[in-house]
Amino acid sequence: MAQSRQLSAVAAPEVLVLFESWLEELESEVIAFIKKTNSLDPMDLAEGLGLSRSGADFLVTKLKREGLL
Repeated sequence: MAQSRQLSAVAAPEVLVLFESWLEELESEVIAFIKKTNSLDPMDLAEGLGLSRSGADFLVTKLKREGLL
């Protein structure tokens, strides 16, 4: 949420809505991938979804912090 506030300070509202929508879709893909493969390994996630290792780490950490994993 803090990142959304930071982003809203520099991005137009339309861009912020698109970004948040994209992030929610990506999070859904991550959750589905983890359920399918039963793996929280960021390398598996990165390779399976075409993400960078750091992007995969970020998403796993974010979803864990939010209680979604």
